[in-house]
Amino acid sequence: MDLTGARWRKSSKSGNNGGACVEVADNLPGVVGVRDSKDPQGPALVFGPAAWRTFVTQLPDRT
Repeated sequence: MDLTGARWRKSSKSGNNGGACVEVADNLPGVVGVRDSKDPQGPALVFGPAAWRTFVTQLPDRT
């Protein structure tokens, strides 16, 4: 999957945890990319938008 043009971002809830974060790119049509922030040139997982929304809604609220 070509993720050229992806705008990667970390969650505002990531805080300062020593770089152990994931980054998400949700600006591409029809896909959501997820990668390890410590390895930006490494592999990325790709999800459909509906699958990503389902995943995110199942996460516990960490406020």
